Amino acid sequence: MHGPASPGWLLVALCAATGAYCLLRMRSTVEEQRRAAGGEALMGFGMAAMAVPTAAFTPPVWAWPAYAAVFGAAALRALWAARTDAHHLHHLVGTSAMVYMAAAMAASPAGAHVHGGSASGVPLLTGVLLLYFTGYVLLSGVRLLPAPGTAGPAGAGAATRAGAGAGPAVAWGDRPELARACRLSMGIGMLAMLLTM
Repeated sequence: MHGPASPGWLLVALCAATGAYCLLRMRSTVEEQRRAAGGEALMGFGMAAMAVPTAAFTPPVWAWPAYAAVFGAAALRALWAARTDAHHLHHLVGTSAMVYMAAAMAASPAGAHVHGGSASGVPLLTGVLLLYFTGYVLLSGVRLLPAPGTAGPAGAGAATRAGAGAGPAVAWGDRPELARACRLSMGIGMLAMLLTM
């Protein structure tokens, strides 16, 4: 999981900043935002902790089973929540990927990098997760693009006028494009972590 120090620290910073923003989203007045933000904050901070370069800190032996237990519980919660909201299926895949990476780190020799080269089917699972998160990142990136007709000075002016006179402004923590950018950055982080397996 742990690659070179500089990219590792960039990944730690990205995931920690994403987790911090998700904590702020938990203060939202919108119930759906609060529910989603808690799981995303856990993912962000968990990914940040998992990405710390081994040159700076080598986790104790018990840390990887603890990661697997925490994210296993989060996966069960996401599975339960997916009964009523399909968005939680993505949380289920993400938390399951964290369990998989934690189990792979627990099974690897101390201080060794995880590479999915065994004959036990591990490369297949890594490949499936890489395909899923690549598709997710691409789709999330496309969703962040402005819709046709809203870009440019005329669209920006209309949006400003609508925001100024159409009622109360949306709090910055409740803005859907910021939540999408948060999810996109976590998807990119997950891709980076899976690539080192």
